[in-house]
Amino acid sequence: MAKNAIRTIESPETPQTPQSPIERMAALVAHPDSKIDAAGMATLLDAQLKYEANEARKAYAVAMAAFKENPPKIIKDRTVGYNKVSYSHASLANVTSCINKALSEHGLSASWVTSQVNGSVNVACKITHILGHSEETSLSAAPDTSGSKNAIQAIGSTVTYLQRYTLLALTGLATYEDDDGKGSDERPPAVRPPTGEEWGFIDEVCKAITPPDGMCVDRKKVAALCYTATQLYPYHANAVPRVIQWLAEKDRPEIYVPKPKDEFDEHVEGYNAEHTRQHSQPEDPVAREAEATAAAKFGEENDQVPCRFLCNACSHEYDEFIKVDQCPKCLTKDVIDRQKGN
Repeated sequence: MAKNAIRTIESPETPQTPQSPIERMAALVAHPDSKIDAAGMATLLDAQLKYEANEARKAYAVAMAAFKENPPKIIKDRTVGYNKVSYSHASLANVTSCINKALSEHGLSASWVTSQVNGSVNVACKITHILGHSEETSLSAAPDTSGSKNAIQAIGSTVTYLQRYTLLALTGLATYEDDDGKGSDERPPAVRPPTGEEWGFIDEVCKAITPPDGMCVDRKKVAALCYTATQLYPYHANAVPRVIQWLAEKDRPEIYVPKPKDEFDEHVEGYNAEHTRQHSQPEDPVAREAEATAAAKFGEENDQVPCRFLCNACSHEYDEFIKVDQCPKCLTKDVIDRQKGN
């Protein structure tokens, strides 16, 4: 073989994807011998629409199967009690936040359409795939007039109830401790504790929250709120601002607990309590009678005689001390002896 001979390498043939009806129609129309008329084009266009609808239906089935392979766990977060009736249920916000997040991961989304017919409230839930295929189910019920609801509240209560149950029915999910099955032995799964990394993100959330005076943020309660709402803890730095905003929009006083006292505060309080106990004198009846006689003779000003010592740091006044020139309250040595005038 010659040195300069060029060897030809044949590339493997690329598999061709099947043409859709619209692509085949375009190729036929572009052919010079094409005799397709308007009726033929309408037939091919109809075939294209049926083809796309079938592909969308198959994509919906695949996405829904993937969704149900790892469905969200919905735990009841509300309790209702009146008269002798008491039951728990999952709120609409809890149901939608859990289900919609899981649906969106597979290109699915849920929506509702409400209507009223002959005084009955009807709610239709529809789940749609990004390719266009959708499926729906509907439920009807009378307005919920229990309690002291007005007409609008009665309709709103029924709409919320039907939205919750149509979404659960269409996705094939159920809530734990369902109030419709009080004899069920099903219980919520054990809650997984946060990992070390997740605790770090939870602590960042707690640091960004400004608690009321004398209070601090309980990291365990923040973690429990996050898990109850989404079955997840903050697992990435990008999730921290979203969690902070979510908590800021909610009124959650239960996340605050009294701030623990440091060692110095406890020492000072203990010292003051012990000092008061050791130096408190039992009430003397003779002294009390003398004070009453002096008050009757000289007036109430007799009770306003200032104490001997005054602390410049905390303005505490006292007559006895344990250590010279040291205030028993704040332990500073900036003390004035009024008898000596210094």
